[in-house]
Amino acid sequence: MPTQGVKFQPDFLDGVNTIGRFDGAKLVVGTQTFDRSVVVPWAGAIVPWTAADFETLRQVDFDALLALRPEIVLFGSGSRLRFPSPALLRELIARRVGVESMDTAAACRTYNVLAAEGRNVVAALLIP
Repeated sequence: MPTQGVKFQPDFLDGVNTIGRFDGAKLVVGTQTFDRSVVVPWAGAIVPWTAADFETLRQVDFDALLALRPEIVLFGSGSRLRFPSPALLRELIARRVGVESMDTAAACRTYNVLAAEGRNVVAALLIP
């Protein structure tokens, strides 16, 4: 008797980006696969993120996220939890955008939950 697969993803609305998998080196969003740092907005194009790794983060990397008009930004810091300098987040905080830092795998899971709730969430993910 064949077994049925278990569905791990909730049903998402059309046009909402869904993170299907992250294995530590590759990220799958919808039908696209990424192996470099990316910005995943709740809707619209997934774009490369100029931040290549934690050590080279700059304020401009975070300021660029403002153009997406998020209510919350999930910062995926790579394989382990790391917090960016508060100075890098200054403009996001000044504009009352929530910012949460977590490892990239946790950021992917949290992103899917918030996107499913219809929140204007952006995941800024470092993929080493």
